[in-house]
Amino acid sequence: MSIEAQGANTNNSSLAARLDNYFQISAQGSSIRTELIGGLTTFMAMAYITVVNPSILSQAGMDFGAVFVATCLAAAVGTVIMGAVANYPIAQAPGMGQNAYFTFGIVLGMGNSWQSALGAVFVSGIIFIVLSVLPVREWLINAIPRSLKLGISAGIGFFLAIIALASGGVVVDDPATLVSLGDLTQPPAILFFLGFVLIAALSHRNVIGAVVIGMLAVTVIGWLTGVAEFNGVVSTPPAIGPVFMQLDLDGIFEWSMITVVLTLLLVDVFDTAGTLVGVATRAKMLDENGHLPRLRKALLADSGATALGALFGTSSTTSYIESAAGVGSGARTGLAAIFTAVLFILCLFVAPLAQSIPAYASGAALLFVACLMARALEELEWADITESAPALVTALAMPLTYSIANGIGIGFICYAVTRIASGQWRQCPAAVYVVAVIFALKFAFLGA
Repeated sequence: MSIEAQGANTNNSSLAARLDNYFQISAQGSSIRTELIGGLTTFMAMAYITVVNPSILSQAGMDFGAVFVATCLAAAVGTVIMGAVANYPIAQAPGMGQNAYFTFGIVLGMGNSWQSALGAVFVSGIIFIVLSVLPVREWLINAIPRSLKLGISAGIGFFLAIIALASGGVVVDDPATLVSLGDLTQPPAILFFLGFVLIAALSHRNVIGAVVIGMLAVTVIGWLTGVAEFNGVVSTPPAIGPVFMQLDLDGIFEWSMITVVLTLLLVDVFDTAGTLVGVATRAKMLDENGHLPRLRKALLADSGATALGALFGTSSTTSYIESAAGVGSGARTGLAAIFTAVLFILCLFVAPLAQSIPAYASGAALLFVACLMARALEELEWADITESAPALVTALAMPLTYSIANGIGIGFICYAVTRIASGQWRQCPAAVYVVAVIFALKFAFLGA
């Protein structure tokens, strides 16, 4: 072997050792290869946001191309912070639900400019940072009873399931019954189920990267048969100027905008809590007390990403439940998140390729992960109805209200009231009562 080759091998080994030491990859029972596969899986499961987010925000009058760039940058920066600082395999991006509230609630519904809406997002991000530095958010999340944590984890699974089934055309809206069965003879529905079955079968055979393989297989089939459109590979990134640093803070202290900031605060706090708890439970990252290690760092990463995202020019950035897809592929450390962030940066230059992944393909992966996360319910103490009933209501409310935050709020209220009515009010943590009251007031005066 030549001296140059020996030096290259030494450098590669040294880099691998440094990565392993920093991210504690071996200690988590993972490997660099597994982490990279997990990061790729997470990216593929949430790459749709690079198209969906600008599609929604453009209806508020924002430039589509500029928001596309802002979305990729916000996702990349937030995810790097989460991976490098908190060492969690959790990706961040502008949140679904938050972007809809931004456009249809704050701008079109209340008549505010999108610049003012960005200002509200920025202020809410600063408040998130302050609450994250203080022990308030950490105290709230760690005080969640184990039964509610299990319910949240399963509920996120159910939420993923309804998103997945809708993306595959398996369930559709119906004015009489709310939801109904779609046309299962259509190619997207067939390929959706094919992808799901393939992922499940490969996972049963312990094939590493089963989720990615299944998604790619049905994607290629879609391209070849004309079901999905192959849009090419490379393009020049659009200019971010039309939305970068365009936030308006002048009217932020008006009463209407104060309620907007409060709503953004509540949604982000509990969406993040639900995602962190759900993904960490799935990855078995909770400590012996059922708490999340390095929680404050994770919360700072999430809140900082929201403020930075507003500066870039997008709605609230939050931790993504699709990260569970990467965890399902074996990701356990922040290296997976770093790789996901790199792919978001590359997405700026290969936007056509990212947009070529059809919804039915990512939906198949989400449905598989949903099945895994729903298993959390088996750990409930079903014999204790004061624990199991609120947890199950939490799980059911998330998909049925189409909101993680609403599901958490209903669950907290049910848990607190059940404890009081059963004469066990002393066994209910004070934080649960605080959160229950906050959500009760929100539902009463601000709505869902």
